[in-house]
Amino acid sequence: MASQDWFEKDFYAILGVPADADAKKVKSTYRKLARQWHPDSKPGDAAAEKKFKEIGEAYAVLSDPEQRKQYDAVRAMSRGGARFTAGGAGGAGGAGFEDVFAQMFGGAGPGAGGQGGGTRFSTAGGQGINIEDLLGGFAGGGQYAGGSPFQSTRGPRPGRNVEARTTIDFTSAASGDTVTLQTPEGGRVTTRIPAGVKDGQKIRLRGKGLAGDPGAPHGDLMLVVTVRPHPVFGREGNNLTLDLPVTFAEAALGATVPVPTLDGGTVKVKIAAGTPSGRVLRVKGRGIKASSGTGDLLAKVTVVVPQRLTDKAREAVEVLAAEEDGADPRADLMQRARE
Repeated sequence: MASQDWFEKDFYAILGVPADADAKKVKSTYRKLARQWHPDSKPGDAAAEKKFKEIGEAYAVLSDPEQRKQYDAVRAMSRGGARFTAGGAGGAGGAGFEDVFAQMFGGAGPGAGGQGGGTRFSTAGGQGINIEDLLGGFAGGGQYAGGSPFQSTRGPRPGRNVEARTTIDFTSAASGDTVTLQTPEGGRVTTRIPAGVKDGQKIRLRGKGLAGDPGAPHGDLMLVVTVRPHPVFGREGNNLTLDLPVTFAEAALGATVPVPTLDGGTVKVKIAAGTPSGRVLRVKGRGIKASSGTGDLLAKVTVVVPQRLTDKAREAVEVLAAEEDGADPRADLMQRARE
């Protein structure tokens, strides 16, 4: 942003925060305003788009400690805190600029001196400094060195990076998705979410952030992806997980049962006779397909205890209990607990 804009715009007023607001207050206020004035919530409202852009510009400066320091100094001059006059020895009325100059650049402030080619100031050594160069230094485009006038050494500043968020469902995260986002400057950008993206993962969209100085590249847009949980499937790396209910008879005698897959189909899984509750069965290659590889489907066996028994079923269980009389499934647990 051009330095002269800093004279004209009151970023504190735009965000509605006091000049001594801390970084946390600035950030929370910006987020609230950005949601309020986001063009997506006010489609076709040109005033909302303009307001949203102004809010973004204000936050870009006030959230950066160095830019905020420079902005405060420039605003101090625009409010009359730094007074200066061009002209010869009669420029004594310039008292006040010296303080700002000393704070920003160190050492004694310059005395007023009038030389052609724009308003200039003289250091104790008599070296002239042009106000246009000075403002360029405030904006980060110049550097004062060795008593020489301000000279641009860094070139145009690139735009700042910004962060955006999007939420997609579990299945879309596994297979990939396409989303459309609002840029900080009111435009739109469509991007592809890669297959296998994880909850909280950041995706960098180069050149989609805030605009920089003329001729400089835009910043980047950092997209944070939130993945909604699935009612059945979980995720461990690229592996899919689920709990697989089986009957007592299936676990005791063995069986082949269907297991759901994320694509809406099923796959047959063999339950070995005597399978205990908690055993994990692995189905190769039926997990998340990502650039880092394809995971497996992990089915954790959960033996379901019947809540109601018929008379015949109860008799069968009682026969089983009689056959197992004397067997203690907790004997090993008790032994290990005493070790």
